Amino acid sequence: MPLKIRSREECRWDAAALGEVMLRLDPGEGRIRTARHFQVWEGGGEYNVARGLRRCFGLRTTVVTAVVENEIGLLLEDLMLQGGVDLSHVQWLPFDGIGRAARVGLNFTERGYGVRPAVGCSDRGWSAASQLKPGDVDWKRLFEEEGVRWFHCGGIFAALSAGTADTAIEAIEAARAAGTVVSYDLNFRPSLWKSQGGTARAVEVNRRIASSVDVMIGNEEDFTAGLGFEVPGMDEHISKLDPGNFKKMIAEACRMYPNFNAVATTLRNARTATLNDWGAILWTDGEFYQAPLRENLEIFDRVGGGDSFASGLAYAFLAGKTPQQAVEYGAAHGALAMTTPGDTSMVNLKEVEAAMKGKGARVIR
Repeated sequence: MPLKIRSREECRWDAAALGEVMLRLDPGEGRIRTARHFQVWEGGGEYNVARGLRRCFGLRTTVVTAVVENEIGLLLEDLMLQGGVDLSHVQWLPFDGIGRAARVGLNFTERGYGVRPAVGCSDRGWSAASQLKPGDVDWKRLFEEEGVRWFHCGGIFAALSAGTADTAIEAIEAARAAGTVVSYDLNFRPSLWKSQGGTARAVEVNRRIASSVDVMIGNEEDFTAGLGFEVPGMDEHISKLDPGNFKKMIAEACRMYPNFNAVATTLRNARTATLNDWGAILWTDGEFYQAPLRENLEIFDRVGGGDSFASGLAYAFLAGKTPQQAVEYGAAHGALAMTTPGDTSMVNLKEVEAAMKGKGARVIR
């Protein structure tokens, strides 16, 4: 059935996101292991969606997270303020002097080039956001008193601790009770689940969450490893981006979870770190929709491409666009986000719509 989205007039927020926001330390064209200086960005799988909806698409968004109150936390706040996402639902935790009780998570990420793949190394143990637990957030205030049209969370936040997994479930249940559309990006990261019970625990948590989700998002690894699907013929066709096999995966997801109103997956074939094929498929209301495949897409920084796809998709649904337009907004925004450094989008709606129309890259003067 079509998504039922609350009206803009009855809600303070078009979208809210729950997740950890980290400092990303970017060595630029070099390697983490040999860097002598880093560019600093803010980022986080769930936050990136809210930021994209705010900065690119001009919607009213807020983020629910926790940050330690010290100079590093204030740096993170300054970066988030530039992103324009409302911070009234950020919880500030006291600093104990050395960060044993709570700290800001760090994410070292190098972009990769050619045959050298992108590399990420997390340093986020005992971060403030990872310590969120049920009862810490006033969901009634957010979803009922203020009102939210779209709520987004994901498998990165759920993987941080047993408490964050339970907090995600608590938030999603509160959102659904208030009539808010819930999207969830599986975003399976083996490194994050490693100390939380591995893949088996990821499947257990994600399956519990999936039963309350309206819009499920992910790629082939997210659905197979993160949600435990075994779809015949998937493995040998992943590198070829065979849409038929991705459709089998989505059909299996919808069979297992009839509560899904929409399922979206990105299609990526990394020929090299800097040359990818990129596309997307959306299922909703019993039909499949596919964005045109962008072959040999040149990548500057691949991090955040999936998050920007999710924000473009959400924008289109919130704006009352057609499903075909929704998957194309998502794919175009994701493609453009990977042309700039950092986790977050640096483009605007006009540029996204130009990319959807296939306009070239001639100089704009």
